[in-house]
Amino acid sequence: MLVKETFSQEETFQLGQALGEQARPGQIYTLVGDLGVGKTVLAQGIAKGLGIEEPISSPTFTIVQEYEGGRMPFYHFDVYRIGDIEEMEEIGYEDYFYGQGLALVEWGNQIAEILPQHCQEITIEKDLEKGFDYRRITIR
Repeated sequence: MLVKETFSQEETFQLGQALGEQARPGQIYTLVGDLGVGKTVLAQGIAKGLGIEEPISSPTFTIVQEYEGGRMPFYHFDVYRIGDIEEMEEIGYEDYFYGQGLALVEWGNQIAEILPQHCQEITIEKDLEKGFDYRRITIR
């Protein structure tokens, strides 16, 4: 387990970038945290670490966004609005989870029953007593 404290969006982005630089094909990160906590900022950093230059946004209404052009594909999921596991089956989640790219699943706790054992969970938490931009990021 790794716990990292960041005090700005830039530091959160840099942590994501380091995760992207270290990522291996077939790796899956789940990302858990309240709305507005910085999940997209971390995802943008991960994409940068993979060498992806195009803009990264949260795939809230599409479930998954695919990004090519880096050293491996980046599959960015947002399963916050998913109704049931059948929706994941319809989009062919296994191709993403067991492929040659990096999958990042926001709100991964909502689909825990289909996540492979080798996932790493990233939790982002705020603590306003430590500052508006403070984040405690735990990687398990």
